[in-house]
Parts: sequence; structure tokens; C-alpha cells
Amino acid sequence: MHLPDRRSGAALITGSVFLVSASDALVKLGSSQFTVWQLYLVRSAIAIVLLLLWLGLAQQGSPWRSLVCDRWTLLRSASLTLMWIAFYAALPHMSLSLAALALYTAPLFIALLSALVLREPVSPRRWLAIALGFVGVLVILRPTAGDFSGMTLLPMLAALLYAVAAIVTRARCSSHCALSLALNLNVCLCLVGALALLSHGLPSPAQPSLPYNFLASQWVAMGPAQWLLMGLLAVLMVLMSIGVAKAYQIGPSAVVGTFDYSYLPFAMFWSFALFSEVPDARMVLGMGLIAASGFWVLRS
Repeated sequence: MHLPDRRSGAALITGSVFLVSASDALVKLGSSQFTVWQLYLVRSAIAIVLLLLWLGLAQQGSPWRSLVCDRWTLLRSASLTLMWIAFYAALPHMSLSLAALALYTAPLFIALLSALVLREPVSPRRWLAIALGFVGVLVILRPTAGDFSGMTLLPMLAALLYAVAAIVTRARCSSHCALSLALNLNVCLCLVGALALLSHGLPSPAQPSLPYNFLASQWVAMGPAQWLLMGLLAVLMVLMSIGVAKAYQIGPSAVVGTFDYSYLPFAMFWSFALFSEVPDARMVLGMGLIAASGFWVLRS
């Protein structure tokens, strides 16, 4: 694999992860005003409209033709959808830092699967770089022994599902249009959100916005500000889902996966900018280790 491909893949995933961190920060800001299933339904429904408009301008004929339904595209979309479900299902049972730590074993799974399934070479230096990034995650999140339980397997399952999606994108979907992959993913998320909400019953127009569980399968009435937020989240969803797909299409999976670690420094930036949470010296050290890991991967 040529160096420009590695750099392009790394740049795309880093930019996409920055958008993911921005989206997650906005979700945190608005999480008291809607449920996660409502987020899946509304955000992805708006994203689908935006993607169809984009595809309609980019090609002739019906943009719905881009809704590829081959088994590998469906497997990719299902893996990413189940990844988010597994991660959110774990949050009520453990600290956010531990859940994030377990989720960020994904680059290790990606490197392992790329070596075993794709036969892509992962040199010892690259393994060390990936491990260095994971040490940076440990330094930032500082989990304790008391945090671990059987529920830790859920975010680790999410990490494995993300790795599967990355490998499928690289091996079986590399020739697909990234917009088509993004459209398929959002259709899957929209359907899952709709099914979860319908399982709780149809929303009532008079339903008040009372305190509730973010993970509950219920509809909460939204005002103009919430709809505007959903629109912004949909734009971010379109851009980041296209970027992630394209990154794994053009770059070696193990290289691209290492730059997923950059989520944590970006998350700390948003925590400072939006929630006035100041990073301490250990967090800065962890960010340095993650940055060194990415630099080492590009040079290896």
C-alpha cells in the first residue's frame, strides 16, 4: 500500500472521528430532551433525505438505486447498528470511562482481523504503535479494578462489531460508493429506531417532556430547538458516515483503525469547550501517547 493511501485514509478517519466527537458532544447537550431511539429515527431520517438529494445531484436516475442490498453491505450496516446498541446498553451498568476503554479495543481487533482475514501485513512496529495508543487510552481513562464486571463484555462486543464492519468495508465494499454505504447505514438505523419506538406505542402529541431514561424506548415531544439540533446532527451523520466508509476503503485497516484513538483527545476538547472540563496532566500525557502512536503508524 502506497504512503499516500495510508495518509489519505488516516486524514479521512481523523476528520471523521472529529465529527463523531462533535456529534457526541451535541447529543450529550441534548440528551435530556430526547431518547436514543428517537435520535436514531429522526437523525437518520433527515440524513436519508440529505443523502438522497446528494446522490440525486451526483448521478442520473433515481437515487434509490444506490440503496445496495448485497449481503456484505447489509452485514456492514447491521454490524455498525448493533455496535451502537451494545455500547448504549452497557452505559447504565458501568462508568462512561470504562465503556469507552472497552470500546477502544477496536483498533486491536481491527489489526488482528486485518492480519487473519485480509492477510494485510501488520509489522511488529505497527503492533507496538497500536499498543502505545491503547496505553494512551488507559492513561486518559484510568479505570480501576472495581469497574470491571461481566457487563464489560458489551462494549467489547461493540468494539468487535466495529472491527467487523471495518474489515467488511475494506474487503467487500471497497468498490461501493461511500454515499451508498452511508445511505444503507442510515436506513438501518432509522428502521431500528422506529421499531424500538413502536414497541413502546405510538407517540402522543400531548405527551409532556418529563424526566426519562435516555435509553428508554419512548417518544418525547420536541420543540423547534430540538428539531434544529436533530438537523445539525443529521448533517454531521452524513459527513462522518461517508468519511469513515471512504477511509476504510482506501487505507489499510490496521493503519486507519489506529487513528480511531484520536476520538479521545477530540472528546476532551469538546468537554473543555462546551462543559468547562479542564484536562489534567495525565490526560495531556495520554493525548501525547495517542498522537505518537499515529505518527509511528504512518512512519512504519
